[in-house]
Amino acid sequence: MSTEPATPYSRKNPFPSSHTVNKRLSGPASEKETRHHEVSLQNSGLLYEVGDSLGVFPSNDPLLVQELITMIGANGDEAVASHDGASKSLREALWKDYTITTPSKEFLAAFVQKTGEAAEDLAAMIADPARKKDLESHLWGRETIDFILSQPRLEWSPQEFVSVLRKLQPRLYSIASSQKHVGQAVHLTIATVRYETLGRSRAGVASTFFADRTGPSVPVPVFVHTAKHFRLPEDPSTPVIMVGPGTGVAPFRAFLQERRALGGGGKNWLFFGEQRRESDYLYEEELEAMKQDGHLTRLDLAFSRDQAAKVYVQHRMREASRELYAWLEEGAHFFVCGDGARMAKDVDHELKAVVARESGCSPEAADEYVEGLKKSKRYKKDVY
Repeated sequence: MSTEPATPYSRKNPFPSSHTVNKRLSGPASEKETRHHEVSLQNSGLLYEVGDSLGVFPSNDPLLVQELITMIGANGDEAVASHDGASKSLREALWKDYTITTPSKEFLAAFVQKTGEAAEDLAAMIADPARKKDLESHLWGRETIDFILSQPRLEWSPQEFVSVLRKLQPRLYSIASSQKHVGQAVHLTIATVRYETLGRSRAGVASTFFADRTGPSVPVPVFVHTAKHFRLPEDPSTPVIMVGPGTGVAPFRAFLQERRALGGGGKNWLFFGEQRRESDYLYEEELEAMKQDGHLTRLDLAFSRDQAAKVYVQHRMREASRELYAWLEEGAHFFVCGDGARMAKDVDHELKAVVARESGCSPEAADEYVEGLKKSKRYKKDVY
C-alpha cells in the first residue's frame, strides 16, 4: 500500500476528520483513563500503513483560554496577528494557534522583565546554565496561567502576549488499526492526561481534546505521519515478537489486524503489561480471542499491582527466555513500543541478558548480537 497517496491533505493542510468513537477502555477502578478513539477518513484519500502515526492538531481548553483573556484584562475580541501573519481575534488565536500551558522561554523572559525584583531568583535560574535543574524543578507543574496569576497587576497587551507564546504543535499518536481491516477509519489508543499541581487541575491538551471536546460534529484536523522505521517484515510468514505495555499496545493491535488480513501464517507473540488485570487490561476481549483462535501464538501478561512484588514485561521476557531466544534464532523481528525513558531501556537490557543466558556468550557478544538485530532492521522501536 502506498504511503504517498494522491490526496490534497497533509501536515500543512490537515484533513477535517470526524471523531466517531470515544470509548473508555480502562475500568472505573483504574488509576488511569485510557480511551479508544476512532476518526473517519471518508473522502480524504488518506492512506496509512501499520506502524504509522496519526498527526492531530488539537485545540486548547476554552475555559483556560477565557481565564487567560480575563487575567490580562482583555475581552477576547481584540485583533492580533497570529504566527502565520493572519489577523484574528485573541480568543481564536489562543484557542487554536498557541501553546498556552507550558510557558515558553520568551514568555518567561518577558515575565522576568516586567516583574523586576520580585522575579530575581527566576531570572538568576534562567541566566545560569549551572542552575538548569533548579529551573526545571521550579517550572515543574507550573503553567503560563500560574505566572500570570502570581503577578495579576502586570500589563500585557493582546499582541504582546501572543508574541511570547509558542506555536501549538500537532501530536502524533501510534495508529491502532490496519486499513485493510477498518477501511476509511483510524483507531487510536490514548491515555487521557489529568492531574493536579499547586492546587489547580491540569489536563493534557490533545488527550482531553479527544476525550472531552470533540465529537462527530467537531472537525478534528489530522494527517498521516509515515514511520518507515517501524514496519512489519515484508514476508508475512516471519515470526514477530511485540513488547507493548500500556498504550504501547496500539501499533501491535494494528500489526495483528494486518497479519490476519495478509495471511502467511507467521507466528505472533505479544508482551503486554499494565497495573491491574481487572481494570487495565486494554483490548482484553480482542487479545484473548486472538489467543484462543491461534492468531496470537503466545500472549504474556504483566500486571504490576496484582501481587506484592511488581512484575513488568521485562520479567515475563526473563521467564520466557529460552523460547524468546529460539524465536530470534528462527529470524523473528523484535518490536518495542511505549515509554522510552524506562521501559524500553529495561526491555533492551533484558533482551541482551536473554541472548547471553541462552547462548552462553559473554555480555559483550550479547551486545553485538542485539546490535546486529538493529542493523538488520529486525529490532525496531517506537518510543516516546
